[in-house]
Amino acid sequence: MGADLHPQQDPIARLRKAEDALLERIVSHCQNFKGAQLHRSVLQLGLNLALFVAAIATMYVSFHQGWILLMALLVIPTGGLLVRLFIIQHDCGHGSYFQDKRVNHGVGWALSLLTTTPYGFWRDAHNRHHASSGNLDKRGMGAVDTLTVKEFENLSASNRFFYKFYRNPWTLFVFGPPFYFLIMQRFPISGAMPYTEVYTGMKGPRIWQSVFLLNGGLFLFYGGLSLAFGLGATAAVFLPVISVAAMVGSWLFFVQHQYEESYWAEQSEWNYNKAAIFGSSHYKLPRVFQWFTGNIGLHHIHHLCSLIPNYRLQECYDASADLKQLPEMNFVQSLKCARLALWDHGQRKLVSFREARASA
Repeated sequence: MGADLHPQQDPIARLRKAEDALLERIVSHCQNFKGAQLHRSVLQLGLNLALFVAAIATMYVSFHQGWILLMALLVIPTGGLLVRLFIIQHDCGHGSYFQDKRVNHGVGWALSLLTTTPYGFWRDAHNRHHASSGNLDKRGMGAVDTLTVKEFENLSASNRFFYKFYRNPWTLFVFGPPFYFLIMQRFPISGAMPYTEVYTGMKGPRIWQSVFLLNGGLFLFYGGLSLAFGLGATAAVFLPVISVAAMVGSWLFFVQHQYEESYWAEQSEWNYNKAAIFGSSHYKLPRVFQWFTGNIGLHHIHHLCSLIPNYRLQECYDASADLKQLPEMNFVQSLKCARLALWDHGQRKLVSFREARASA
């Protein structure tokens, strides 16, 4: 009989040791890039607001002059600029965009008038997402609802229908995002879906305060624009732009965590750093799209250290040989993620409904 393998000879032990050493180096490296640089934050915010306001003004003029084609051509790039402004609001929520907490909150709330997203509510929900991403026992606020194959099989027929409807790409990426950003965010909904008891919501007066404070601000802001430039013009300008930004943002958020080999684990095995590095994608986009999306495709770095502002994520990546060894996902590859819907414990990966049926 052969002797037991020594830990140094065990390939699994060597792999785990190498993985731990890799994570330790990456964590240490990322710490060097956290913290806002005031001049860069001010310049980026000012430039993006100026471009967005110029684009919106041009769309207003186009509407009143009857230049419908020009107006239509501006919808997508203007929506892209709104995505970029949302990234800045997102950084403010993490406290990474300015050194002063009050300035972060002030700028974040002001930008919520454009993104229509309640700053305080979203900030708290999103930070919960960071604290529990990939944790099967703490799924909930601020994430794409994801069930395991077993949980789905145990649902009633009606709840299986609701979940399949929710995970349908037309719901997640086309019709759902505008409805969510424009309508659902006007209510203090804390979020448990009807098909499961896994999810935990947020309660308390802070939710109501954040949502209804923004609702009042939206009424005054867009009401003022409607009085000045016309209700029809304001709707024709902002609704398509917000809808495009919502769809792009929802797709980005989905592919950042919902890919086949993503990281999911129970609480007893879950590890924050592993969830950040192996459960958040490096979504490599062409330069122009990376600019519009504020480098958020480097999502594994962002999850590992959310105090790195968006304009330093690429610098962090470029300076690390370890980060360059990790897997990347391009746009064509990401399209395959749209069919994924369930976590398969046996295969340790996300699968589609069809794959789940086949394996059953």
